[in-house]
Amino acid sequence: MTNGVGRRSAEVAGLEADRALLGRTSTAERVADILRDRIARGCFAPGARLSEDSIGGALGVSRNTLREAFRLLTHERLLVHQLNRGVFVRIVTVQDLVDIYRVRELVECAIVRGLGDPPYDLKPVEAAVAAGESAVREGAWQELSTANIRFHQALVGLAGSPRTDDLMRGLFAELRLVFHVMDDPRRFYQPYLARNRQILEELRQGRPAAAERLLARYLEDSRRQLAGAYAEQMPEN
Repeated sequence: MTNGVGRRSAEVAGLEADRALLGRTSTAERVADILRDRIARGCFAPGARLSEDSIGGALGVSRNTLREAFRLLTHERLLVHQLNRGVFVRIVTVQDLVDIYRVRELVECAIVRGLGDPPYDLKPVEAAVAAGESAVREGAWQELSTANIRFHQALVGLAGSPRTDDLMRGLFAELRLVFHVMDDPRRFYQPYLARNRQILEELRQGRPAAAERLLARYLEDSRRQLAGAYAEQMPEN
C-alpha cells in the first residue's frame, strides 16, 4: 500500500508548478494539454490510474473541469474509463500500433509529396535533426526520442495546417505510450537518425518526391520493427 501511495505521489509531483500554465482562464483544454504532455513524457505510465483528488488538488481545478479534460484525452485514445474503477492511461495494442502507422503513412507522406516547389521553411526540421544528433553525442536517450518525434511533427508542420497538427499531436502522444513500456527504446530511434538527416537533405535540395520515397520506406521499416518487438513485450495484446 505504501509503495502504491508513493507511486501516485511521484506521478503528480510537479503538477503544482504547472498551475501557472492555466492562467486566469482555467479550462479543460488547458488541463488536457498539461496531462497530455505528462503522459507523453512518461510521468503517467501506461496502465496507471489517474486520481481525481491528487491531480485536481495539484492543479487547483474543479472535479468537473478535470473530468472534462479526462473526457477529451479519452477521445484522443490516451486514457480509458473503466466502470466503477476510474480513469487509466491507455495500454496500446499491437493492432493500435499498426493503425497508428497506417495514419502516419497517409498523412506524413502526403504532406511531403505535396510540398511543391521550394523554398520550404525547414528550420523546425533542421532543429529536430540537430537535437537528435546532439542527444546521441551526449548519450541522452530520452532527448533522442523527443527529438525524433519533433522531427516528424516538423514534417507535418510543413503543411501549414493547424487541424493536421492537432490530429498528429494526439497520434504522436499515443505512439509515445508504446515506447514507455519498451525495454530499450533508444534502439528504435538511433538507427533512424541518419535517415532523418537524409530526408532533410532531399528537402534542402528541393526534391520532395525523393524525400517522400525515403520517408515511406522509413515508416514501413519502423512499423515492422516496432510492431514485432512490441508484440514480444506485450504478448497479451
